[in-house]
Amino acid sequence: MTGRDPHEPARSATPLELLFDLAFVVGFGVAAEQGAHLVAEGHAAAGVLGFAFSMYAICWAWINFSWFASAFDTDDWFYRVTTMVQMIGVVVLALGLPEMFESLVEGEQVNNEVMVAGYVVMRLAMLVQWLRAARQAPEYRATCMGYVWTLVITQIGWVVLAIAPVSVPVFFVCGVLLGIAEMAGPYLSERLRTDRPGQQSTPWHAHHMAERYGLLAIITLGEGVIGTVATLSAVTQESGWTLDAALVALAGTGLTFGLWWTYYLTPDAEMLHRHRERSWAWGYGNILVFAGLAGVGAGLHVAAYYLEGHSHVGAVGTVLAVAVPVLVFVLADYTQFWILTRSFDTLHMFLVAGTVVVLAGAVATAAAGFHMAWSLLLVMLAPVVTIVGYEVRGHEHVARLLAEEDGRPQSAEGGATGQEMSA
Repeated sequence: MTGRDPHEPARSATPLELLFDLAFVVGFGVAAEQGAHLVAEGHAAAGVLGFAFSMYAICWAWINFSWFASAFDTDDWFYRVTTMVQMIGVVVLALGLPEMFESLVEGEQVNNEVMVAGYVVMRLAMLVQWLRAARQAPEYRATCMGYVWTLVITQIGWVVLAIAPVSVPVFFVCGVLLGIAEMAGPYLSERLRTDRPGQQSTPWHAHHMAERYGLLAIITLGEGVIGTVATLSAVTQESGWTLDAALVALAGTGLTFGLWWTYYLTPDAEMLHRHRERSWAWGYGNILVFAGLAGVGAGLHVAAYYLEGHSHVGAVGTVLAVAVPVLVFVLADYTQFWILTRSFDTLHMFLVAGTVVVLAGAVATAAAGFHMAWSLLLVMLAPVVTIVGYEVRGHEHVARLLAEEDGRPQSAEGGATGQEMSA
């Protein structure tokens, strides 16, 4: 485990990484299902809070493994076994989510022992990986040990928080502080190694990481497909195959496809390759992107509950359950573009405004008494605003940015820097 070449040609995701990602489908699916259930039961605040906390835990564990794998993947038996242990942790975490969500409704104490146990299992496996890298790659030892100490301190904090009899507000305040510590640790580990002669920051691969995030986005979008099937089943079981059923099928599938199209408009790999220092905000900011995508699936589940007559939320609230995650994704996706390219086009503001208008129109139609299928069809058009803007003019803006990058000398930071992202 001596470190991979950050400029290795044709570097792509491995079969083990793809298998690892599939384990996270379980976590995303359970979090979306539980959040949708609470929202449909009229406990929107608890549902959203639990969903946000779950998405952070799942995404952060994935981020830690993926950036480490980009830098130190050896694919030997020990590496594979520790990866399997992390997958077990994901499953355990998912099994603990229903209990955690239910405790938020009761409002006395967060029952998250099982969830935290799964999370700690994943993090301890990463601890072993970082210790191995520190031992076998001396030039990265200072950086790796920074990660080790971060993992040790924060996992102790999570265990204490899981077993301590604290109220829901106290738990989430402490949870936010621990989350900040978890995210600050990698940044400080990569930065502070510059104080030690001969030490380097982790050699992650830009194109590899862009592909890894894109693949997780596709898996997360699978929740939109599942939500579409759930909603469509609710319609067909109620009244058979009708025009409304066809509209629901079109709306759910079209929305998922449109979000996928929009995600890949940002030239992630090219920009990360030239500006590795921008990877911090990009890597962390994608948590909101993934939360928005998974939230769309949860919102479609809420729509299914509504159409089945098992929801305490009205038509407007149901449409908002889909529209709000779409808006979160769109805003996060545009922010990611601005972070990576350091460019601003006034067209973007018009496209964001157009997206808001379309989503507001969807909510308005629900309030006016239109059938849910028509409101969902309008929500489907939200990402279409960006797609049309890109195909008509935006692609020229992206091409110009890349051409300018090609004509600009690559900075000295094109190699390993103290500001790299390697969560």
